[in-house]
Amino acid sequence: MEGAHLHHPAGDALCAESIQVGSRIDCGEGFRAEGAVVLTSATAGRAVSFRGATLLHPTGHAVDARHLQTGELDLRTARAEGTVDLRHGRLDVWHLPTGTPPAPVHLDGLTYRALEPQLPVDRCLAFVARDPDGYRPQPYQQLAATYQAIGHDDDARAVLLARQRHRRATQRPLGRVWGHLLDATVGYGYRPWLAGLWLTALTLLGTAVFRAAHPKPVKPGEGAPFSPLVYTLDLLIPIGGLGQRNAWYWPSDYVQWLAYALVAAGWLLTTAVVAGVTRVLNRS
Repeated sequence: MEGAHLHHPAGDALCAESIQVGSRIDCGEGFRAEGAVVLTSATAGRAVSFRGATLLHPTGHAVDARHLQTGELDLRTARAEGTVDLRHGRLDVWHLPTGTPPAPVHLDGLTYRALEPQLPVDRCLAFVARDPDGYRPQPYQQLAATYQAIGHDDDARAVLLARQRHRRATQRPLGRVWGHLLDATVGYGYRPWLAGLWLTALTLLGTAVFRAAHPKPVKPGEGAPFSPLVYTLDLLIPIGGLGQRNAWYWPSDYVQWLAYALVAAGWLLTTAVVAGVTRVLNRS
């Protein structure tokens, strides 16, 4: 179909529903379709290519390729107006656009083994985020699995984190608040080092404040000497005890309220870490 000009802007410019082709469906260089290109349930043994094509159907699907099965799909069009529907398709290799902004793509249920070329993860996430159907978990899972298959574990975690952030926008207010907490403290479990940064910062803050203040012993003459660092850690660690929290009190209200705040922060951070780690261990 290279070089063909098809004109039916009010409907289907090319209807090849359920077509079976042993090798290629080539709508590449010079191909121009004003209207929908319909390839629903089509099968092409080797490839389907729109490389260099112009696809114009701004009021609907520029390409309707639901349930398409092929070895390679090339969507590096010269121009595309409208959406591309790839839902529940099965591809071996998907060639992604690298230049002009791509058309929005319906992705739910689409499976593929590899992406070409190896674009930065944020470019691939832009495809998923622009899905006209809104949040769907499967496209994120598929993209993450593709990165994991080639050993790019950091990119896979970035995809799964983006999935949780997109999902958060669909939740009720309480769920969004909890989601923001998980994101800020442990990155939904995909950035557990964030909790370490929070704990380090709070430990330094508490140690500095408690060193400058003057605590009073609960039972004078008993217990270990006061240690600002150990006292702060005792407040932040919700389970067990280091023998400092219950041995000293503060005559100054603002210092006492800081101690209460550190206890609350310790519980929140611990809960977030446990929830985040559980989410990672059960993410499949």
